[in-house]
Amino acid sequence: MRNILLIDDHAVVRKGLRSILEEEFNDIQVDETGTGHEGIKLLRKSLPDAVVLDISLPDMNGLEVLKRIRMDWPSLPVLILSIYGEDQYGVRMMRCGASGYLAKSSAPEHLVIALKKVINGQKYISSKLAERLAYNLNKSTDSLSVEGLSDREYQVFRLLAAGKTVTEIGTELHLSVKTVSTHRTHILQKMDMHTNADMVSYAQIKGLTD
Repeated sequence: MRNILLIDDHAVVRKGLRSILEEEFNDIQVDETGTGHEGIKLLRKSLPDAVVLDISLPDMNGLEVLKRIRMDWPSLPVLILSIYGEDQYGVRMMRCGASGYLAKSSAPEHLVIALKKVINGQKYISSKLAERLAYNLNKSTDSLSVEGLSDREYQVFRLLAAGKTVTEIGTELHLSVKTVSTHRTHILQKMDMHTNADMVSYAQIKGLTD
C-alpha cells in the first residue's frame, strides 16, 4: 500500500489529483490537507511514502514547508506541484531539497511518472528544469541575479514585483512592515536597483511574473 500526502489549498485540485493517483495505483491511500501547518501535523502522525506539495498555501509558503520537512524528515520524497513554472521556483526548490518539480499545467501522466520516480528515491527533473539547472551551474552569481537573494528575500521580491505593498506582503508572509522594508532594502542593494519599478521590469524580462 502506497501512502501519499497532498498539501494544496484548492479542494478541487486535490480531488483531481486524488482521482489521477487512484486510477493509476491500485494500492494507494491518499491523505490531503489545504494548509502547511496541518500538513506538518499529519506527517507527525503518520509518515507517507511521498508528499505532493503546492507552493501557494494560505498559512505558510511551500518553501517554508519544504524546509521544515527536510529538517525533520530528510529522506522523505517531496514532489513540488505548482502553478509557477520552472523558471520561477524550480531551481530554488530543488536546491532546498525537493525531489522533483512539476508545473500544474503538465499532463496527468507526467504527475504519475514524477511520483513513481521520487517514491523510488530518484529525482524528477523536466527538460526545462534541467536546462535551467545547467544554466545556473555555468554562470556566476552577479549582483543583478535573483539567485543571490535569500529565500525570504526572493519571496518578498516576487510580491513587490507583483505590485503588492509592504503592508500586504507583511500580512501574507506574517512579517512586520519593518521586516519587509528591511528585506526590500537588502534586495535593492544586492540587485543594484533603486525602485520597485526596477524590480517589476526585471521580473517581466526574466519571466518571473505570474
